[in-house]
Amino acid sequence: MAKRRPTSLRTSKQDIASARLVPRTPQTESSAYRLAFADDEFLTSDDTRGIRFQLEYLKPEFTLRERGINSTVVLFGGARIPEPGKDAWAAKNDTQRKNLEAASRYYDEARRFAQLASSMAKMHDNSEFVVVTGGGPGVMEAGNRGATDVGAPSIGFNIVLPHEQAPNVYVTPALSFNFHYFATRKIHFLIRAKVVAVFPGGFGTLDEFFETLTLIQTGRMDRVPLLLFGKEFWGKVLNLEALAEMGTISPGDLELFNIVDSADQGWDVVRKFYNLPEIDEVLRGD
Repeated sequence: MAKRRPTSLRTSKQDIASARLVPRTPQTESSAYRLAFADDEFLTSDDTRGIRFQLEYLKPEFTLRERGINSTVVLFGGARIPEPGKDAWAAKNDTQRKNLEAASRYYDEARRFAQLASSMAKMHDNSEFVVVTGGGPGVMEAGNRGATDVGAPSIGFNIVLPHEQAPNVYVTPALSFNFHYFATRKIHFLIRAKVVAVFPGGFGTLDEFFETLTLIQTGRMDRVPLLLFGKEFWGKVLNLEALAEMGTISPGDLELFNIVDSADQGWDVVRKFYNLPEIDEVLRGD
């Protein structure tokens, strides 16, 4: 956070400390006596939900602005997709285990795509094309790991879930955020997005893809490269051509995204869209 401006007035932190030292009486023990901004019961009440939305937006906003991060490359994808050679921990049966292990190649593609994006970020002093993920395991871990591979920072937007989801170890600690509201988390995913890359995943990944696609389709978000990784996977899961045939979307809406199979194919779409220079052959690993 930015340094506090010099002031002759007492600070809120000072008053919180002083309030803890007052004698314990029925009056001071009453919830009414608590300082409003230090009262968890008040701040988590139904009536202050709007304030919590605002706080959850402002905290990451201030931090990212202070770090000079202007644009991001967003990686969405399944938490259950394992690193190649690792156990498919989420598999409930042999069929799921086989499918998840086969899908582990997308872990490698997400990692490489993040390497390419983060190499471009380094060319911009880590102010543009900074990798951001949901901060969890699977594809998200691969994205943060790819940034770490090339010595670049990356962002993790985690969220509190009924089953604990700790941030993966590759998220830059100072850029590891935790959310209560999916809504404010989605805003932060897209408000700086220059690229959105969607890898195989579940309901959450589909939600994130369709949210992005709808915002672009309706002009509520600038057109950015929207990449679906995995022709075979998405060919089984989605039949968006049926919507165009039915007339519920325009045929041109199918051109709002690109289906690719590899990190290099995906980055070529990004490079051409923004007329970016070629990344050094050493960084590309060619």
